[in-house]
Amino acid sequence: QVQLQESGPGLVKPSQTLSLTCTVSGGSITTAGYFWNWIRQPPGKGLEYIGYIAYAGGTYYNSSLKSRTSISRDTSKNQFTLQLSSVSPEDTAVYYCAGVQVHQQATMTSRPTKTAGYWGQGTQVTVSS
Repeated sequence: QVQLQESGPGLVKPSQTLSLTCTVSGGSITTAGYFWNWIRQPPGKGLEYIGYIAYAGGTYYNSSLKSRTSISRDTSKNQFTLQLSSVSPEDTAVYYCAGVQVHQQATMTSRPTKTAGYWGQGTQVTVSS
């Protein structure tokens, strides 16, 4: 069974870069047809889509975050990483990584739901000085 685990600092100072890693076990991030996503949930709000890196290495970002977002991967470690630059307190959220198959990706991008695909447990990131 595929499992995902987020890791990274829980506290980031304003203007710095947030960096989170998702470690995947039970499956390879290069398996054809799979997309590896980042999603976040600010306090009191719904899930917000951030972006993905596909099995072949292509990336896509939410237009509202695109200028500050980068998603990369380390296939030797079966990990993918989110970097969000110039953070502010508005970036405080629980950050999730998730893996879905190609037929689920359109829904993941437009309307993320924890009922589809494989999700990590989430990690709280607070932006504060």
